[in-house]
Amino acid sequence: MTILPTPQPISDPDVALLASISAAIMTDYIDPASDPWVGSPFAWIKTRPSRQVGAIGEQLVADWCAAKGLDVLRTGDAEADRIINGKQVEVKFSTLWAGGNYVFQQIRDQRYDIVVMLGLSPFMASCWVVPKAILRELPLKPGLSYQHGGRLGRDTMWLQFHSTNPPDWLNMTVKTTLITWSTSSTKTPSTSCSTTLTGSPSPN
Repeated sequence: MTILPTPQPISDPDVALLASISAAIMTDYIDPASDPWVGSPFAWIKTRPSRQVGAIGEQLVADWCAAKGLDVLRTGDAEADRIINGKQVEVKFSTLWAGGNYVFQQIRDQRYDIVVMLGLSPFMASCWVVPKAILRELPLKPGLSYQHGGRLGRDTMWLQFHSTNPPDWLNMTVKTTLITWSTSSTKTPSTSCSTTLTGSPSPN
C-alpha cells in the first residue's frame, strides 16, 4: 500500500499568500456544476489509468469488508478476485460516467459465486451483491448485454444503467453507501445479500 506524504505546513509568507490566492480564484476556473468531482475524496481515482482502476475497486471492496470484520483472502488464480467469508467473489467497479451512468464491464463466465458491483460517485457509493446465477440467466436482464460481438463474445457481458435508476431486478437489493452480505447459498435472491451500512455481517 502506498503511503501518501503528510501535507506540510507552509512557512514562507509569500508561498502562503500564493496558496490563499490560488484557493480564492479556483472557482473562476473550475465549475463544480460541470465537474462534479471537484472536492471529492475519490477524485484521485479519476486521474489513474484505466488499467489501475479495476485494481483500485478490488482493494476498496476488500479493505472495506476486512474493516467490517469479514474474512478476506486472495484467490490465487484469475477466476475470482477475492474469497470473502468463504465465497468466491468477483469485483466489478465503475466510477460515474458522463450522463450519470454506471458501467460495469467484463463480467465473464468464470468460477465465482457472487459479483460485487461497486459504483462510485463523487460523494456517494452504491453496491450491489448479486449471485452469478442471476447474472447468467436467459434472456438477459434489462441493462445487461454482451460486450463483444459474435458467438465467442457471449461469455462476457456488461451492465449499464443510470446511477439514480437501477433496473428493477437490481432494486431487489438495498441501496446503501456500501453493503455486506450473508454467506447463504448462491441460489438465494440478491435481496438476502443486503444489510445496512454500519451493521455487522448478516447472519447465515
